[in-house]
Amino acid sequence: MTEAHTRTYPGIAKKNRFLGFFRLLWKQRTLVALCVLPMTLLFIFSYGPMYGVLIGFKNYLPGFGILSSPWVGFKHLQEFFGNVNCLKIILQTVKVGVFALIFTYPMPIILALSLNEVASKWLKRGVQSISYLPHFISVVVICTMLNEFGSLNGLFNDIRKLFGAQAVNMNEGTRYFMLFYIGSAIWQGAGWGSIIYLSALSNVDTSLYDVANIDGANRFQKIRHVALPAILPTTTMVLILNSGNILSQDFTKILLLQNNTNRTDLDVISTYVYTQGLTMGRFDYATAVNLMVALVSLILVLTTNTIVRAIDPEQSIW
Repeated sequence: MTEAHTRTYPGIAKKNRFLGFFRLLWKQRTLVALCVLPMTLLFIFSYGPMYGVLIGFKNYLPGFGILSSPWVGFKHLQEFFGNVNCLKIILQTVKVGVFALIFTYPMPIILALSLNEVASKWLKRGVQSISYLPHFISVVVICTMLNEFGSLNGLFNDIRKLFGAQAVNMNEGTRYFMLFYIGSAIWQGAGWGSIIYLSALSNVDTSLYDVANIDGANRFQKIRHVALPAILPTTTMVLILNSGNILSQDFTKILLLQNNTNRTDLDVISTYVYTQGLTMGRFDYATAVNLMVALVSLILVLTTNTIVRAIDPEQSIW
């Protein structure tokens, strides 16, 4: 007795998958319809203009347009690395980015873990609301406050006088820049950044805390063995994504904190690109430098994710 076998032809299999995909789209047509407008806007304003990066490899002439301007290859990047201030700008950029990552990354985690231990719901909600508010304050307003508070007659010097210290102009030079930059970043972003961690902590099974209480665990042991493992995937993901921002700092804040006494020493890649591109009109040169920063940021994200995957494959993004 012969056994019948059903033969599957490659063309038929591809056709079935193709039809199955469109059946799925039709089944989820409501969701697809909701996605049409956002996806259209994404392609128009995000992916469509990406052809403009071509001017980074051209001698861009507005009269000729992007496609008709002559090619110059990597000339703009060679000019940037040949600049006498190139190394100084790169080191200052890395310094600001690394210090900002070290000090601002753990603060939302610490705040979320602290709020999670607060028993009073009213106190917890009050602290949450107060910590969120600085996020909605304009960077221009914050920099204006810092410049005013750091002046000789400002709030910071009034506090210094209370402790017998001499008044100094904190806006001059670069001595207090990192303190202002990182301190304001923590004040403005810690509360807002803690939202994602509080959401992760709210999903922790309360029975785990009950078991920890039975075992005699104290508050810090419960944080270490229950709360931290619960938010570890979230903290790892945020770390991987934030690693790509080392070369892309808060451009507006740095620019507004600059003055005649520190502008040269506080020049980072983002402010340098702004000066070259918008102030001097060198759009092709600024595009090339900014494209290089984007490429390095992508490499940093890929490298960080690779390191995380080597340590614990379950915690990596991909």
